[in-house]
Amino acid sequence: MVSERRGELRAVAGTAETVLASDVALLQPEETVLQAMLAGWAKQQAARLVAPGTLEQREQNVRRLVAFTNDYPWNWGPVDVEDWTAAMVDRGLAHSTIRHYQGQVTLFLEYLTDTRYGWDMLCEKHFGTHPIQVFHEWNTAVHRADVEARPGNRPMSRDEVQDLFDYCDDRVEVVRKSGRKGWLAAFRDAAMFKTIYGWGLRRREATMLDTIDWSSNAATPEFGRYAALSVRYGKAMRGSPPKRRSVLATMGWAVEAVTEWVEDIRPMYGVTGTVMWPTERGGRITTDYLNTRFAACRDALGLPVELGPHCLRHSYISHLLEDGFDHLFVQQQVGHAWGSTTALYTSVGSDYKNKALRRALDRAFAPAPR
Repeated sequence: MVSERRGELRAVAGTAETVLASDVALLQPEETVLQAMLAGWAKQQAARLVAPGTLEQREQNVRRLVAFTNDYPWNWGPVDVEDWTAAMVDRGLAHSTIRHYQGQVTLFLEYLTDTRYGWDMLCEKHFGTHPIQVFHEWNTAVHRADVEARPGNRPMSRDEVQDLFDYCDDRVEVVRKSGRKGWLAAFRDAAMFKTIYGWGLRRREATMLDTIDWSSNAATPEFGRYAALSVRYGKAMRGSPPKRRSVLATMGWAVEAVTEWVEDIRPMYGVTGTVMWPTERGGRITTDYLNTRFAACRDALGLPVELGPHCLRHSYISHLLEDGFDHLFVQQQVGHAWGSTTALYTSVGSDYKNKALRRALDRAFAPAPR
């Protein structure tokens, strides 16, 4: 029976035997086995086409719990989950973040407790115990609401958006007049914020843009070659590649800003390639940089600290709906699979609610018949 099970284990990617030889003495058994577990888990997830960035993030969360408990997965118990969760709550982490962290470590323990991978046998051999699943529905955060964003994460008003853009434009002039080189980066940041708002982009979608992603649209010749934007790094579903979509330009001033950046200012960087937002060394800016720059502008303007770059996407959705754009058009522009998701991003709500309100008001304030 043991030999039959070993044969089955070799046939599955990420088994204990494929990442840790069973006939080798371990000098540091705890650390060695933990490293092997993480390596095997990475193989198992890679076989499911999980992205490398996601693999790295999941490993970091497992190590967070190892560091918090100062213990190893085969010794974890439900009380460790509760203490870890309480610590995250005390740190002020969002409900969705806590649930996300818990979910990733849950997946790790599901892998360890699956007998097909052989970690139960290996841990019994070295430590006299084996991993168990310690994340359960009674000690983890649940997903009960359609949206778990912080209440302060809201659409920006038109005045707030305008103040942000004015501040960014003024900063370009201030830096340029001072004679410093930073004015090119300031111009890039201003154009990037305008692009996020003008096309309703997520942060990663914006940072991964290339100049070749822009194209013309026969229906809107007045926008030239910047009438349509191909988003190649949209939010992916679990285990699938990034979702693509095409976003049509709706704001003439945003097209002018992108045109000036791509054709007049960006060439001054002297970089090769097609990266839309290059760094001074020719690399690609990161989402962390985007967050930092937005926070600096926001704080300089005295705007609420809850606002982040993603609020520009919220604003895009809200303002298009306020301007009378069709709900389905906006949904397709931002890449939402369901119209209800689009409605959650806006303070306006669905067309049905607005039309129902209008009908009720028209009846209430209609002149009385003579």
